[in-house]
Amino acid sequence: MFRSLSQDAPASLVVFLVALPLCLGIALASGAPPLSGLIAGIIGGLIVGMISGSQLGVSGPAAGLAVIVFNGIQEMPSFEIFLLAVFIGGAIQMILGFIKAGIIGFYFPSSVIQGMLAAIGIIIFLKQIPHAVGYDYEPEGSFEFAQDATHNTFSDLLLMMNYTEPLAMLIAFVGLFALILWERPFMKNMNWTRYLPGSLVAVVSGVVIHTLTQNSELGLSGDHLVQIPLMTNGLSDMLTTPDFSGWMRGDVWLLGATIAIVASLETLLCVEATDKMDPEHRITPTNRELVAQGAGNMISGLIGGLPITQVIVRSSANIISGGRTKLSAILHGLLLLVSVLVIPNLLNLIPLSSLAAILLVVGYKLAKPAQFVSIAKSGIRNFIPFIVTVAAIVFTDLLVGIGIGIAIAVALVIFDHVKMKQKLRLKPQLNTTVDSEKKHQTVHLDKVVPFLHKAAVLRKLEQLPLDHSVTVDASHSEHLDSDVCEIIEAFVSKEDRQTNERQFRR
Repeated sequence: MFRSLSQDAPASLVVFLVALPLCLGIALASGAPPLSGLIAGIIGGLIVGMISGSQLGVSGPAAGLAVIVFNGIQEMPSFEIFLLAVFIGGAIQMILGFIKAGIIGFYFPSSVIQGMLAAIGIIIFLKQIPHAVGYDYEPEGSFEFAQDATHNTFSDLLLMMNYTEPLAMLIAFVGLFALILWERPFMKNMNWTRYLPGSLVAVVSGVVIHTLTQNSELGLSGDHLVQIPLMTNGLSDMLTTPDFSGWMRGDVWLLGATIAIVASLETLLCVEATDKMDPEHRITPTNRELVAQGAGNMISGLIGGLPITQVIVRSSANIISGGRTKLSAILHGLLLLVSVLVIPNLLNLIPLSSLAAILLVVGYKLAKPAQFVSIAKSGIRNFIPFIVTVAAIVFTDLLVGIGIGIAIAVALVIFDHVKMKQKLRLKPQLNTTVDSEKKHQTVHLDKVVPFLHKAAVLRKLEQLPLDHSVTVDASHSEHLDSDVCEIIEAFVSKEDRQTNERQFRR
């Protein structure tokens, strides 16, 4: 795990800087104490990071659960009873992992996952522009299109023109300059930049500018800075225990089950997206991930934290910043813990516009125009679910947008089957011929192989004997979904099987 410390340590710093305002902002948006968001971030890094099989995923409080958490806190008799629901939700997640419910993650089409990443990038970029100019009406961590009847993502871009802060704009500009400069090839070739990431330069420069001007007319008020609650009694101030006297309440169990289901879905979506971004193309064990998330939520609920999921914003920031192993996620959790206990006063000097500069770069990298062009060139079957998912998430929220994207993808699968006069089957017919003498097996694919067959194909391939050579025959397939192709190609190139030869015949 420590073999990539030189890459993981700088990446963990970036993830920490991204996670810090998001933890606080999501807690605020959820109507919860600010420390509860930080606790969830710490547990997501330290506990989930150690248990999870994901090498690049980063967990913490998620915007997708904000509405559920807000309503839950309002409906429960006390915050301590709400924490009991979080604990129960974590226990249910662990059960889902043990019964292997993680296979659901394989039914998300690649085009929809790519659309989710692009949409998140667009949302991050648009949401951070107001913070970059000093308009901090909306708390960090809110990703819904409409905040209320008068505020949405686009209206805030107009309203911000009336509330600009020149110093915030200067700090954001300096931060962006540093981040862009650090991306230039000549800077990357300098060894010292490996230990001094551009994100740290952006933040430190923002702190310096704010400190030098805080007593002037241009100085930033506290509303434009990170606001970590100060603790007088150290760690004991952070901890709130659940009220187990409410364990017989039906509404507590209903809320716990809701948290478990939504958190699991969001986690599985993020796992799929993170694996697609992984430069090493590693596959996260989804059942283990549900167990890890469940353990994290149980502990978070026990000590006063919000529900946890794997989060695409933190995970993508980790990958973009060069993270290689789970050490970066663990270190980011440690940084959160140390910063809250030791240096909250220092962190409260960080302007939100400095952090906005970092997130603007992350958002742009997730939604590069080149990505849209590439997917458009891959064919209409990929582009339609992709662009619908992007639009749906931007104008609604994550889970609703994903649902719409999957519905479109399934509709296209049904259309293909009707067009080819094929009966739609959730379980494909995977005929296998065996040559015992030569220790060779051939897996024959159907005429039509949609993304819905991805899980079944993967399961079939993983069940093949290790000492046999394998041929996957798709020569008779008239439609072979790109998702299934990715699974097969990963199997063919995999190095941990003891086969003599593996082929993919198309």
